[in-house]
Amino acid sequence: TKLQPPTILRLLHGRGLAMAAVSQSAKRARLADGLHPALAVAQSMQINSPPLTDSAPKLKIGTHDGKFHCDEALACAMLSLLPAWSEAGVVRTRDPAVLATCDAVVDVGATYDAASNKFDHHQKGFDGTLDGFDTKLSSAGLVYKHYGKEVIVAITGGQLSAETVDVLYSRVYTNFIEHVDGIDNGVSVADGVLRYKVTTDLSSRVSRLHPSWNEDSSSAVVNEAFRQAVLLTGTELVEYIDGLQQGWLPARSLVQESLAAATDDGQVMTLTTFCPWQSHLFDLEKEQGIEGVLKYALYADSRGMWRIHAVAESEGSFATRKGLPEAWRGLRDAELASACGSEGASFVHAAGFIGGHATKEGALEMARLALV
Repeated sequence: TKLQPPTILRLLHGRGLAMAAVSQSAKRARLADGLHPALAVAQSMQINSPPLTDSAPKLKIGTHDGKFHCDEALACAMLSLLPAWSEAGVVRTRDPAVLATCDAVVDVGATYDAASNKFDHHQKGFDGTLDGFDTKLSSAGLVYKHYGKEVIVAITGGQLSAETVDVLYSRVYTNFIEHVDGIDNGVSVADGVLRYKVTTDLSSRVSRLHPSWNEDSSSAVVNEAFRQAVLLTGTELVEYIDGLQQGWLPARSLVQESLAAATDDGQVMTLTTFCPWQSHLFDLEKEQGIEGVLKYALYADSRGMWRIHAVAESEGSFATRKGLPEAWRGLRDAELASACGSEGASFVHAAGFIGGHATKEGALEMARLALV
């Protein structure tokens, strides 16, 4: 028997998606009952295979039977988060006659027609992408393309402006949905030989929920495993969007203010409070037409040390626009102070992407020396 996904605390009658255990007291208070409000659905989700009985749900999401994948599990999870689909069940089959009775069909049927809620991507000639992106969409990406903003509204409780929902829509696709699309469509994450493998991504974890070759693979067993895949993907999507709403979005105005006050011809930014600044920075630079200008961000860490952080060339990149000088790299304390000429300098990482100083003024001095 497969273990329950570790992120799931409890299920609401076999359907509700639970939030992961967390240490932050604010999140514990917000999710005191273990469920996100968008997931508090009283009726159990039914996962059926034909023949259907009279007890089958009136609203049905059709998908293929047999081996399941992350994309259709996530597609079903997203639909189930919407109020209009809150009482829907899933029918797993490849029978065209049965699929024709479904209210939505994902990942099967060789048809993409949003008007009739048909979301397959396997048909010849299909190469659809999300606007502004290059990765071919899977069934998850197709559902997200048409219902993603509604999903975000459902998860965030309708508290965000349309403009903010647009910001999250792009962010969620880039950091949660797109890799599911890429993996399901066989799109490599990079060209050439990869230096290492990642086997703990969401798609891999969904795959491990499927019974092994030497385990019971009856419809009942596989359908229950698929239920767990829907719960896993839905839970993590909710957790991710909730994290954006509670921790990522509040940082945007802080970064915007700090960027506006950048010194040294816009090359040095001092954050009044540490926050997740890099992802906002790239968006704000693009909006303002100042991409690539900022070289260093200064901020105090949890111990009161001031950090000098070299800005990456792009979000997620290890390459920086202007790393700290080679002559400083790997040095600490007195040796570093002598090399850079700033008393109180604490360290510079061997890769040159970050350094530290005892004071804010000293960190600014180091940044200015590094600009020369």
